[in-house]
Amino acid sequence: MPTILRYAAFPAGAGGGNPAGVVLDASGLDAPAMLEIAAGVGFSETAFVVARPERRAYDVRFFAPQAEVPFCGHATIATAVALADRDGSGSIVLHCAAGAVPVDTTAGQEGTIATLTSVPPRVESPPPGLVARALAALGWGTDDLDEAFPARIASAGARHLVLAAGTRERLARLDYDFDALRVLCVEHDLVTVNLIWREEPLTFHARNPFPVGGVVEDPATGAAAAALGGYLGALGLITPPVTFTVLQGADMGRPSRLRVDVADATAGVKVSGTALPLTA
Repeated sequence: MPTILRYAAFPAGAGGGNPAGVVLDASGLDAPAMLEIAAGVGFSETAFVVARPERRAYDVRFFAPQAEVPFCGHATIATAVALADRDGSGSIVLHCAAGAVPVDTTAGQEGTIATLTSVPPRVESPPPGLVARALAALGWGTDDLDEAFPARIASAGARHLVLAAGTRERLARLDYDFDALRVLCVEHDLVTVNLIWREEPLTFHARNPFPVGGVVEDPATGAAAAALGGYLGALGLITPPVTFTVLQGADMGRPSRLRVDVADATAGVKVSGTALPLTA
């Protein structure tokens, strides 16, 4: 059994953040073995890392308890911090199914800070019927949505359906049909549904149902935060260069904070946060 490190990425206070497993030497493991290990770890994602010949470059695969995903932001942050803890801070490149993801790590007062740069984002209109089916699975109505933020599929390495709640109260009530939403996400190659609410012009609250991975909800979703940056830029809802904050996980008792930097509406999105080792 390989050594499995455990980190909480994007914590905003004690007990916060999204736990990720990290295997820094996954050489010799095939996909079924990785999936079995991820299921045993039980976190929303476990990253499996293999060093490449070039210096500070790595191949990485991300597995949820029930599926592999092309890109995972919080496990990328956790992996970068784990490598910095072992080898020292600096710049690395993680090569995953979504593409090459550069990550910079620096020492901060609250621990190592990691900043990933996503692949260029893509935003598309949802196909007919998708939004209605998603709302039905969520138990939402069209009157629960904020019309200023139209539904779109956004990707910065992984695809997410973005739906904006009209109120914080609507976002706080999440009791959805797990099986129905899972079927919908599988049909449309969606990793999560990114539910958001805008508190202030540059502060968003988010919740991310993740039934494809066998997880009811993700407490901090770096891939969705990057995709949100692309979404907001593509729809002209922010004016780059700009920095905004995503607050997530509070409704689960795991408060998380993600910093998102959008330099250009078509360029890779930067997502930053810390990751702290878990002792149990």
